[in-house]
Amino acid sequence: MLWKKSVYELKNLILKREVKVSEVLESFANRFFSTEGKIKAFITPLYEKALEEAKLMDENIEDKPLFGIPVAIKDNINVRGFPTTCGSKMLENYVSPYDATVIERLKRAGALIVGKTNMDEFAMGSSTEYSAFFPTRNPWDLERVPGGSSGGSAACVAVLSAPVSLGSDTGGSIRQPASFCGVIGLKPTYGRVSRYGLVAFASSLDQIGPFGRRTEDVALLMEVISGEDPKDSTCASLPVPKYTEEIKKDIKGLKVGVPKEFFEFDIQREVLESFNAFLKELDAQGCVIEEVSLPHIKYAIPAYYVIAPSEASSNLARYDGVRYGYRAKAYSDLFEMYAKTRDEGFGQEVKRRIMIGTFALSSGYYDAYYLKAMKVRALIKRDFEKAFEKVDVLASPTTPTVAFKLGEKTQDPIQMYLSDIFTVSVNLAGLPAISLPIGFALGLPVGGQLIGKPFDEGTLLRVSYLWEHTYKHYELVPLS
Repeated sequence: MLWKKSVYELKNLILKREVKVSEVLESFANRFFSTEGKIKAFITPLYEKALEEAKLMDENIEDKPLFGIPVAIKDNINVRGFPTTCGSKMLENYVSPYDATVIERLKRAGALIVGKTNMDEFAMGSSTEYSAFFPTRNPWDLERVPGGSSGGSAACVAVLSAPVSLGSDTGGSIRQPASFCGVIGLKPTYGRVSRYGLVAFASSLDQIGPFGRRTEDVALLMEVISGEDPKDSTCASLPVPKYTEEIKKDIKGLKVGVPKEFFEFDIQREVLESFNAFLKELDAQGCVIEEVSLPHIKYAIPAYYVIAPSEASSNLARYDGVRYGYRAKAYSDLFEMYAKTRDEGFGQEVKRRIMIGTFALSSGYYDAYYLKAMKVRALIKRDFEKAFEKVDVLASPTTPTVAFKLGEKTQDPIQMYLSDIFTVSVNLAGLPAISLPIGFALGLPVGGQLIGKPFDEGTLLRVSYLWEHTYKHYELVPLS
């Protein structure tokens, strides 16, 4: 079954002309049709269009990094000629007139876009239940969430209707669903991957990154999408390492720091047991495990939920019914048109965050909330810098629990926000981090998080590559 093979295996089969590109696409399309009714990972499936392209590629095989490889794309990344809805009624009928930089790079590398995946509206959520269209379900237990906001991108890779996908991470939106769905999810350093063509949620925190089942596949995808982009002024002008070669380097002697403050939060017993077993194995592989301190980490969630909504309230001001997107049908004047459009077009969680952000930025409250949160952000960044003077990477569970049930936290926003307790600080500091499957608890995947120094994604991928030789998580496939 071709859909069970890694990107590298598929690539070699295509280059040796042992299989056709169209056969690869048909295999994944069949897997999509047999699983999608249960999972609902895609807002806009594009398998038929991709199959047309694949048949043309059969005639002219090229040695490109991702030639003929299916890739799924989160629906807040623009793909020319197709809808980019952001999981929102506000952009339900918006068709992108251009490709995001990451999409241009994927197409140049020979990849085939097989669909736009479901997400929490405008990437605001931790469960993909805040999509305006439908919730996505966890492939390991259809009564549970896949995580969010990139839940569709994680779920389709977990169930293998696509071998790899792209998501975006503002406070954990790649790593948390990767943990819940039992796949690898990498949040690159801020500035490593261009954000041009990513619909903005919180511009100083957003970052595009890959999902995959094999470390080598994730490393290859990172090589393709990373690098300087003149269209994005926040993109770093640094050379892109050969991640696919770096992953094979030894990790003996690598210093792994475990932040003691993370364990002051409530962590499910089974998650903690899996994490301790993960540390034990790293120790056996020659890593040096030591405790470190991040004294201001307890303020990460409060700081994040001032900064992110503030930036969101500014970025989402453009959706007013004037230029593009949804417009209310009945209104008496311009102001009522604005109000009704935004009321009808945005969902509950988006409105909640816009209100929080607008309040935090309002006259008389800016210094008390936003400015204070930015000062806390600086302290958190400094904590990480001090920790990295002693160690090479930091380790923690990705999430405090395994995937929770659908509907369990939608009525309690604070509990929903706390599912990102271990991930938001990474975005505040602009660091790279990876979530990798480290075990199973209660029949559900458990993720472990590794946090790296700025632009040191290579070390995170090295640990992940070694780990998957110990724990072959990629051999486990739900709904198979």
